[in-house]
Amino acid sequence: MTAPFTVALVQLNSSNDVGENVAAVTALIEQAADAGADFILTPENTAFLDHRTKPLFATIVPEAESEALAAFQALADRLDRWLLIGSIAVLLGPGQAANRSFLIGPDGVIGARYDKIHMFDVDLPGGESYRESKNYRPGGEATVAETPWGGLGMTVCYDLRFPYLYRALAKAGARYLTVPAAFTRQTGKAHWHVLLRSRAIETGAYVFAPAQTGTHVQARETFGHSLIVDPWGEVLADGGEDVGITVADIDPNAVEEARARIPSLLHDREVRLL
Repeated sequence: MTAPFTVALVQLNSSNDVGENVAAVTALIEQAADAGADFILTPENTAFLDHRTKPLFATIVPEAESEALAAFQALADRLDRWLLIGSIAVLLGPGQAANRSFLIGPDGVIGARYDKIHMFDVDLPGGESYRESKNYRPGGEATVAETPWGGLGMTVCYDLRFPYLYRALAKAGARYLTVPAAFTRQTGKAHWHVLLRSRAIETGAYVFAPAQTGTHVQARETFGHSLIVDPWGEVLADGGEDVGITVADIDPNAVEEARARIPSLLHDREVRLL
């Protein structure tokens, strides 16, 4: 039996000012710690949100030089809390970045990293267009990190649309799935809740999905609604559209209960197409 714990999701409206973003998220993480959260998660693009190529590469630095990441490590150590920094853009080389998620332990040490695998390259009705692969190199490895409460499967935003990734994470030991995101308002209204609930139901795992919200640089709009979903697919908490924190108590034993009721992770079959 694993003891219950408390999760808090930080919902942000990040800009392209790193210092401003770090100050804003620090205050909300401190608020979450004061509320009793043991594990605090932030969204995709926590430290910088601007998808234009020139501002991106004029701002980002290699991981080892990231003052934002160092500040979050120091914060985790000071608060004695587990943090998941949903993602920070890190420079890999000229004209190439990674959209990288970081799990930071209560001692401030990075316990796991995950580079977003699936790139958001789409043209949406109404004229919105995104080419994430123009600036970012996709990751090639899935990540299950160890926490005091069990395995944590790390993903980012657009990964949500690829169920095979979550099934693989669950089969590799993930009891909790993280989906930090900056979902567009248009796609979020249509699919955010149903996709997150589906990933939880399919895997019998908790889903923690901290989100960006509101209007950002170049009038980009994100959906908000940070969600905590239990292994039976029930929404435990919904952050709505305001900047702030969303908190829920987590019973780790609900994972075994859900997987015993519907043991679908044990029932995969090979399928041949005729």
